[in-house]
Amino acid sequence: MSFSSAGQETIPGEHIATLEPELALPFETLGPDKLETPLVLSSPHSGSIYPASFLAASRLDPRALRRSEDAHVDALWARAAAGGVPMLKAHFPRAFLDLNREPYELDPRMFERPLPQFANTRSLRVAGGLGTIPRNVGEGQEIYAGKLPVEEAMRRIDGLYKPWHQTLHGLLRRAQRQFGLAVLIDCHSMPSWIGAYSQKPERIDADFVLGDRYGAACGGPLVDLVERHLRAAGYHVQRNKPYAGGFITEHYGNPGAGFHALQIEINRALYMDEQSLEPKAAFGPLSADLADLTQRLMALAADMAREKGRGVGLAAE
Repeated sequence: MSFSSAGQETIPGEHIATLEPELALPFETLGPDKLETPLVLSSPHSGSIYPASFLAASRLDPRALRRSEDAHVDALWARAAAGGVPMLKAHFPRAFLDLNREPYELDPRMFERPLPQFANTRSLRVAGGLGTIPRNVGEGQEIYAGKLPVEEAMRRIDGLYKPWHQTLHGLLRRAQRQFGLAVLIDCHSMPSWIGAYSQKPERIDADFVLGDRYGAACGGPLVDLVERHLRAAGYHVQRNKPYAGGFITEHYGNPGAGFHALQIEINRALYMDEQSLEPKAAFGPLSADLADLTQRLMALAADMAREKGRGVGLAAE
């Protein structure tokens, strides 16, 4: 779980420059100082602070840029954090830097000169314009009016991506050391339609999609509990289709080593108007359901920790 670039080609230039003034606090961890549970929440796509320099470089207006944002997801899960679970949330938007990608998943068509050899330029996500520095938002709308300096990509990766993942890694390692396991819930939202602006839009019927990389990233009892609880609350739940979990779930999920990672996608139509992004009246009840779900996960994780011979509530190392 390291993002060291040792041995990789060095990018010339001052790519570790001062970040945009709007991002003086690029992310934060909510929740208690004392670790009381193996659970950790992450919200990598709910950031809504759009730097002025980014807006100036974009060919899109702010409303169009927000189409890829998991708007209000951090607020939906805020009760869970208040209930004793740490939550790491990004303040910068996904359109600026996507934390749910490999660190160097980059599209060479976006940049003024060639990328370093260690960049992954051939992934399906890059081909779709959805790399670490996204080329597109929404339904394939290109973000930038011109090409970017390679140094700009490295600046965002070094200054934002790596510190965020180092913080998440630290939260999970701390939980695993104290309790014998760590359980990451990666919090996302999904549009109610795939290809909403295409000739053949496809409606997503599920209220929730649980992504555990087809069982490879999270223990079955944890996923079963989430599915049972949500179904009992009246929601329609699917597993792994159309979202099986992204880089975060795949990278941090290793149940054999005591690290469980589950991506939870919430249908945006449940809690907000997808055009105006304004929350609906159902926002509050949904947030309460998620807080209740989190408490049940905390209880199961505590049972799992006891089975491993670790007490829950011990002082963190």
